[in-house]
Amino acid sequence: MANAATPSPGLISAVAAPSERVSPRRMLAFVIMVFGMFMSILDIQIVSASLTDIQAGLSASSNEVSWVQTAYLIAEVIAIPLSGFLSRAFGTRLLFAISASGFTLASFLCGFASSIEQMILWRAIQGFLGAGMIPTVFASAYTVFPRSKFHIVGPIVGLVATLAPTVGPTVGGYITDAMSWHWLFFINVVPGIAITVGVLALVDFDQPNFALLDRFDWFGLIAMAGFLGSLEYVLEEGPQYEWLQDTSVAVCALVCGISAIAFFYRVLTADEPIVDIRAFNDRNFSIGCVLSFCLGIGLYGLTYIYPRYLAEVRGYSALMIGETMFVSGATMFLTAPLVGRLIQKVDMRLIIAAGLVIFAVGAYQMTWITRDYDFAELLLPQVLRGMGMMLAMVPINNIALGTLRPDRVKNASGLFNLTRNLGGAVGLAIINEVLNDRTDLHISRLQERVTWGNATATETLNMFTQRLQGMGDAALMALKQLSQIVHRQAVVMGYGDAFFVLTVFYLGLSLLVMLLKRPASAAPAPAH
Repeated sequence: MANAATPSPGLISAVAAPSERVSPRRMLAFVIMVFGMFMSILDIQIVSASLTDIQAGLSASSNEVSWVQTAYLIAEVIAIPLSGFLSRAFGTRLLFAISASGFTLASFLCGFASSIEQMILWRAIQGFLGAGMIPTVFASAYTVFPRSKFHIVGPIVGLVATLAPTVGPTVGGYITDAMSWHWLFFINVVPGIAITVGVLALVDFDQPNFALLDRFDWFGLIAMAGFLGSLEYVLEEGPQYEWLQDTSVAVCALVCGISAIAFFYRVLTADEPIVDIRAFNDRNFSIGCVLSFCLGIGLYGLTYIYPRYLAEVRGYSALMIGETMFVSGATMFLTAPLVGRLIQKVDMRLIIAAGLVIFAVGAYQMTWITRDYDFAELLLPQVLRGMGMMLAMVPINNIALGTLRPDRVKNASGLFNLTRNLGGAVGLAIINEVLNDRTDLHISRLQERVTWGNATATETLNMFTQRLQGMGDAALMALKQLSQIVHRQAVVMGYGDAFFVLTVFYLGLSLLVMLLKRPASAAPAPAH
C-alpha cells in the first residue's frame, strides 16, 4: 500500500525543482541558523563540568544546583514540540529571531544571577526560548533545500545535533578554568546578537500565518506542559530518590499520567491541535523517531557516564574531563564528510546498522573497565562512539524527515527532536539506576569475599595498619581504607555493567533497521 505521507513525484518536483541551485544568501542564512542551534544544544551540557563552581558561587546545595541543568531540560522538552505550530504561525524568520534574541537575553541574565533561584528561573527561560531554534533548523534543512542537497545539509545538521552535547563538557571546562563560570553564559551574548541580526536580514524561507494564533490551543499547551514537564522531572529525579517512594516524584508521576491522557485526547480531537501527530502515519518517520529516541540514550548517556567515571574514579578536574572527551567530538567532525558521501552511494539502512554496531563495539570495549583506565584506554572506545553516532544519526534524519511531504515537516521536526531529548532523559535514568543497583550488588558480593580467610585482604589490611602506625587508631583507619578500595572497585564494576547493557541494547537495535522502507536516493532522479 502506498505511504500516505510520502510525496508524489509531481509534488517533489514542484518543491525541489525551482531551488536545485541554492543561492549563497540562502546558504549563509542556513549556516547562521545552524550556529544558533549549536548554541542551544551546547548549553544543555556546557554547565555539566562546572556545577561545583556554580554551586560555590551561588551558595547552593548539591540538590539545588542540579536544577541548573534540570530546569533547562524541562523547559526545552516542553518548547520543542510547540515549535511546529509557532513556525507556521510566525514563519521561520520571526520565530528564529525571537528564539535567538530571547535565548541571548536569558544567557546574559544567567551570568549576572546572584542566587540559585534567579539562576533556575533564567535557565528555564533560556531553555524554553532556545528550544525553538533546534527543530526550526531541521525543518528548514528538509524543506528549503532540494533532495539533491540532502547529502550536504544532512551531515551538517547531524553533526551539530551530536557534536554540541558531546563537546559541551569540553567547552565548559575550558571556559570555567580560563575565566569563571559566569562566562559560560556571557559567551552566548555576542554570537546571539549576530545570529538574531543575520536571521532578520537573510532568512526568507516562508511567510507567517498569524491567523493561526487565533486558534491557539491553550488547553493543549497546558496538558502538554504537564505531561512532558512532569515526565522529565520523574526521569531526572527518580533514580536518586527511589522513584515513587519519594512524594514529589510520585506526585509528578500522577500529574504526568493525567496530563498525558488529556494531551493525547486533545491532539486527536482539536480542529487545530498544538502538535500534529499525523506524521506518525509514515512508517519511516515512526521508526526513525524510535531510532532517534534510542540514539538519544547513547548520545546523552555516554556524555554523562564518561565524565562521571573520570571525576568519581580518576579524580579529574573539569578541564581534564573536557580534554579527554574531546576525542569523540573530533571524530564526529572528521566523520561527517564521509557520511555525506556514503548516503549518496550506499543504502542508508545499511549505514545506520553499521553505525549502531560500531557504537555497540565501542561500548563493549568499556565492559572491561578498571580504575586505571585513562586517556589511552578511552581513546579507541571514544573514536568508535563518535564514528558510530555520526553514521547512524545522519541517515536517520534523512529517512525520517526527508521522505515527508513539505507541509508536514515543521510539525514532524518538533516531534523528531523531542524523541531524541526524551531518549536522553530515559537513558540517564536507566544508567543511574543500573549504576546504583549494580554497585550495591558488587559491594555486597565483594564484602562477602573480604574476610580474614582471604589472604590478599589480610595482607592488604596488615600493610595499611603498619603504614598508619602512630597516626591514631591504625587498625580502624586501615579498615576504612580497605572499605574505600572495595567501594571503588564495586563502582568500577558497576560502570562495566552499564556499558554491557548499552552494548546489548545497540546490537539489538541494529536489527530494527530492517523494518525501514528503502528510501529514495538523495540524488535527483526523474521519479521517486
